[in-house]
Parts: sequence; C-alpha cells; structure tokens
Amino acid sequence: MRYEITGKNGFVPTDAIKKYVEKKVNKIVNIFEKGTIDVVRVALSVYKDYSKVEVTIPAPYIILRSEVKDPDMYAAIDKTVDKLSQQIRKHKSKIRRHFEKSGKTQVFTQEFDVEAMDKEIKASNLVKSKKIKIQPMSVDEAILQMEMSGHDFFIFIDKDKNYPHIVYKREDGDYAVIEASPDVSALHSESE
Repeated sequence: MRYEITGKNGFVPTDAIKKYVEKKVNKIVNIFEKGTIDVVRVALSVYKDYSKVEVTIPAPYIILRSEVKDPDMYAAIDKTVDKLSQQIRKHKSKIRRHFEKSGKTQVFTQEFDVEAMDKEIKASNLVKSKKIKIQPMSVDEAILQMEMSGHDFFIFIDKDKNYPHIVYKREDGDYAVIEASPDVSALHSESE
C-alpha cells in the first residue's frame, strides 16, 4: 500500500505533515484486511482563510472519499479521517456484501468493532428536525431569501412549475437549483 500525498494551490506538504497524514489515515486503512487497499490519495491545499484536505481511498467495489476545510491543517486532517470512519460505519453492510460476492470471506480486521461503531453513528445521525412553510416564488426571489436568511440553501415552490425546488450556493460562489418533478422522464434531461 502506498500514499500519494500532493500539495495544491502552491502548498508543499512538509515531512511532518506527510507523517501525520499517514499515521491518521492508517487507522482507516488498517480496518481492512491487508492487500485490500493499494493506494491512498491525499491532496492538501492552503487558502487565505482555511486549509483543505481531500482523501480518496479506492477499494474494490467502493471509493471512500472525504473533503474537509478548516483553518488548521492538522484539524482538517483529523476531521477528514473522522468522516471516512463514519462512511465505513454507515456502509459496512454494503461493503461486506460486495467483498463477499468477490469471494473474500474476511473484509475487516478482527480489531474493527462494528457493533460499537454502529451505536456511535446511530446516536449521531439526525441532530435536528424542522418544519417549514414553503412558498411560491421565482428562483431569483429564492436566492434573495436564502442570502437574507444566512443559509447556503433554500427550499421553495417554483411559481411557474408549481413543484418544490431547492436553490443552493456552490463552493465556487455560484448558485444551483435542484428541481423536483413528478415526471420521471424529465429527470436528468436538463443540464446538470
């Protein structure tokens, strides 16, 4: 198994950061039986207000991927590993099924306590439930409402189509709309 640790946006990872990444990500890799994971790809970037860590672990039948932004590079690494761990916990049955189809009987190492991880993830899934009244409006009005509310998404009824839509702010600062439609043939017909 090898690590491909690269810097982006002019950032050059130090040996200390590389060692820290390997130490932390090994906790995820070691959950799987030896030989299951061939490569771990890590991209580290530093921007004006934050550091970004992207980790991709291609395993047979599944790709684990996490991306975290944080003002501190080491904290971003820790949070990325936490997200990967949550993905494994959430999808452990699916992962196990795919591996068993390929003839592997043992997917995870014996140290991986699936039950304890399950209890932890179930306790932390849903943190809040909220009912809202959605109103008919145009996309431009929805963007304005979203900006005024301080959220990065807004749910509304499109006044022309009369179906629920979600407008959200993308990472690049632009806006996008998710349109709900009862017409299945309309799905994926417009530009994504």
